[in-house]
Amino acid sequence: MAIETRKQIHTPLCSLLGCEVPILLAGMGGVARWELAAAVANAGGFPALGMVRESPELIASEVKAMQAATDRPFAVNLIPAATDTALLDAQINQCFELGITAFSFFWDVLPDVVARIKNEGALVLHQVGTAEQAQRAEDAGADVIIAQGIEAGGHVHGRTGSFALAETILQRTKLPLVVSGGISTGKGLASALELGAQAVQCGTAFLATYESFAHADHKQRVVDADGDDTVLTDIFVLNWPKGAAVRVIANSITDTLGGVLLGHDPDKLPRDPIAWDDGQERYRFSTDSPLRTTTGDLEAMPNYAGQGAGLIRNVVSAGTRIEQMVTEAVACFDGGCASSKSVET
Repeated sequence: MAIETRKQIHTPLCSLLGCEVPILLAGMGGVARWELAAAVANAGGFPALGMVRESPELIASEVKAMQAATDRPFAVNLIPAATDTALLDAQINQCFELGITAFSFFWDVLPDVVARIKNEGALVLHQVGTAEQAQRAEDAGADVIIAQGIEAGGHVHGRTGSFALAETILQRTKLPLVVSGGISTGKGLASALELGAQAVQCGTAFLATYESFAHADHKQRVVDADGDDTVLTDIFVLNWPKGAAVRVIANSITDTLGGVLLGHDPDKLPRDPIAWDDGQERYRFSTDSPLRTTTGDLEAMPNYAGQGAGLIRNVVSAGTRIEQMVTEAVACFDGGCASSKSVET
């Protein structure tokens, strides 16, 4: 794609992050490994390696593979509020030893953790689900706010639509804002930029790519699904705090809930192994999704997908996904369906 075309949607955030186009890869645990992150970076986007609760050893392996595959910048995604304190400390130490200069956080804002990252001179991108959490992230020193709407796949922290939440936060902050949740196309990107955001973050759109570490069955379920095939539930809550809801494609587990999708207590759920990942047990009701290395009852596992799944009709490379989104967004601007008021000149 011509450089001039990409410049049409280049925003100030792109300059801050060192990417060409305002498309971020969500740090999906298990799925956003180095192969996908490198593909997104090499295609001009800004990726986050999904290292939620992973060991320092795996972080080192993934980061080194990433650094060998691309010389472009990226972030490491961690979730401080859902990670044991000792492990989180070891993760951050490992990241700094490897030269990581950007971190992507999610869930509750922990000011001490943000301050630690900022004291080392690194960037903090903080994903939030409410305007109040956005203010807490800004007060703690975050550099970028990611507004995640209820349409998003995977763990969902808030209950407001992505664009409504983004507009509310934009009225309260001067920080660069990224819209996340239900965005799979260039039209969604154009709409976010028109709103005043400086980028979008995509998860489901990149899960359904050749490079993602998701199982082929999961990718195909995303392709086959429509947005209304997804449900928000906290039945898949083992390994996370009580009440942590996720958006998944409905399956045999959610079908048995009789419409009671929320309000499940992880302490009352059994630990029955239904799948295995490199010999490690994966329990029914856990948050573990099926990966390339997973065997067992894949259908009963959480197959994460956002409401934008209905706009994804095939599995392609991450580079193709980005090219399609950029081309469509630029066409939208050129065709007069949106203005480019937030685009850097």
